[in-house]
Amino acid sequence: MQDDITPEELAQQADLYRPFTQAVRQLVDVTIRTTVGDEEIRRAQAEIEAITTRLRASQLPGSYGVRFGPTGRGRPWGNTVVGLRNPAAPPLAIEHDASGNGNVWSDFHLGAPYEGPPTLVHGGVSALILDQMLGEAAGAGGKPGMTGTLTLRYRQGTPLGDLRAEAWIDRSEGIKTWAKGHIIGPKGVTVEAEGVFILPRWAREAIAAQDPATPTPSYFE
Repeated sequence: MQDDITPEELAQQADLYRPFTQAVRQLVDVTIRTTVGDEEIRRAQAEIEAITTRLRASQLPGSYGVRFGPTGRGRPWGNTVVGLRNPAAPPLAIEHDASGNGNVWSDFHLGAPYEGPPTLVHGGVSALILDQMLGEAAGAGGKPGMTGTLTLRYRQGTPLGDLRAEAWIDRSEGIKTWAKGHIIGPKGVTVEAEGVFILPRWAREAIAAQDPATPTPSYFE
């Protein structure tokens, strides 16, 4: 979705929604771990339901999607891995190698909401994170695409807590890009991934039809 938000308005929205989303994220965590009494839980539930009713007074008709400002750069604020407005997201702040070769990395923390086996990250959460990381690598290296296949190897349990993810481009051929990556815990690599990312037909057609002077905004940029 294209909009005409100014850089100042964008910064204002980020400053507004980042701490708001973090407050909801903390609510999710405390919901899992609180040990207060029954009556306090009932009071909290009533207050949360009242807040939810207030916020539903005005809302989007569907998902947030990806929005583009005048520069053409997308902001996927609803994304479940990196979304600034999604309390389900850790969220990951993904760093890109300045050389543009596709190397990306992120240091992040996963707490109680991401648990699978006791004290360990759910394997599906690891897949979610690595899918995002490999896709970011493909796009950062100028070889964007959407996930065609994703293969994971679970080397050891990924503990909850501070973690690091890294990804890079392995090779590319035409509209296909192969990327690899892993998650690193305190005792080394816990999960490895490799995937194929394919530039979809609609994106190829948009790129071919665009005016070089005014490039079509792309989620992949």
